[in-house]
Amino acid sequence: MADLFAGFGTPKAPADPIAGAPLAERLRPQSLGDVIGQAHLLGDDGALRRMLTRGRIASFILWGPPGVGKTTIARLVVQEAGLAFVQLSAVLSGTADLRRHIEAARKLRDGAGKQTAMFIDELHRFNRTTQDALLPHVEDGTIILIGATTENPSFSLVGALLSRTRVFTLESFGQDALELLLQRAEANEGVPLPLAPDARAALKNMADGDARYLLNLCEELFQLGSERTLSAEDLGGILQKRAPLYDKAQDNHYNLLSCFHKSLRGSDVQAALYWAARMMSAGEDANVVFRRLACAASEDVGMADPQALVQVMTAWDAFRRIGWPEGRLFMGQAITYVATAPKSNASYKGFNAALSLARDTGSLNPPLHILNAPTSLMKELGYHDGYSYDHDFPDAFSGQQFLPSELVDDPRSEFYAPEERGFEREIKKRLDFWRKRRADR
Repeated sequence: MADLFAGFGTPKAPADPIAGAPLAERLRPQSLGDVIGQAHLLGDDGALRRMLTRGRIASFILWGPPGVGKTTIARLVVQEAGLAFVQLSAVLSGTADLRRHIEAARKLRDGAGKQTAMFIDELHRFNRTTQDALLPHVEDGTIILIGATTENPSFSLVGALLSRTRVFTLESFGQDALELLLQRAEANEGVPLPLAPDARAALKNMADGDARYLLNLCEELFQLGSERTLSAEDLGGILQKRAPLYDKAQDNHYNLLSCFHKSLRGSDVQAALYWAARMMSAGEDANVVFRRLACAASEDVGMADPQALVQVMTAWDAFRRIGWPEGRLFMGQAITYVATAPKSNASYKGFNAALSLARDTGSLNPPLHILNAPTSLMKELGYHDGYSYDHDFPDAFSGQQFLPSELVDDPRSEFYAPEERGFEREIKKRLDFWRKRRADR
């Protein structure tokens, strides 16, 4: 990771601090040099720093989790660039508000020659029509749009708006950055936090990378006074841990599911258990985890260990009967089995190849000898004629062809190619044996 402290300077107190403002507001940076973290954007070679150096601010979107400084950075970039600034919230504003501010921005540009930066918090909350209403004014330079969003812009913003803006990703605060925030809070209050070292570490873990949440926790602790030093256990009884950042309707849900499935596929049992724990601790429906396990057991393990799917379905059934928290026993066992099983996607690939060939070749007629002949007419037409009952042959194998005649020698019809892993080694031996018997027939 880039140096967290690039551009770090001594914080400047607000020129006119608001009495009674929350600690997070009182510690809000007053210049870009005060900002902790985000060096990939604000460091000497950061993208936003380069934009300021060139002296031309283009529209951009700040995408990141809550409490990482999106609003602060937007304000400070505009301040340093010398632009007029207007701030809106997509939760509270609508098209009428946009029109009013855009008209004011046009008059300021045409009259005083000064551009306006319009900062829209929670930009993803605007519907498509309202987002579209911004387009012509961004395009003709009436406003410089600065949006802030906690959701993936690829899914939450219209494509036309994305094509006219740059997207900058902000990172959650790491432990070192959170420690600096604690030190700033203590300097501002003039007293240390009443925390033992283990409690100080626990406090940073509670914040889960959210600076604003961390400072809110600090404010609670400062109000307690410093009569005694709190341990991590004491802290847990006083403060509430921040809920994990996890929106089941949006991309965090799918991101963690993707991490989980890829860990299973990659035979990393430790990572698979961790990502499942992340989802469950955030309140995910256990059925979502088991559905992904079932898919992995078939797609990624397949016939290399056919028991994987059996294990998952049995564990799923047990979970439904027993419930949480005891059900974590069955979930953990199923995750461990799938992650450590030998892997093969040969069945999955084989069926996909068969689907593709079936679409390409249309309605090929099946061989007559494998069709039943329940009527005399069908018998006269040769249905079922020459069919060999496999159990009447050695090894229960007649060697007959069952594909349409057009596909018998077509290499595309070799759909299933087992791997030399796990149980598929045995299957490969069987296929080779039957292939030889069929050739000798």
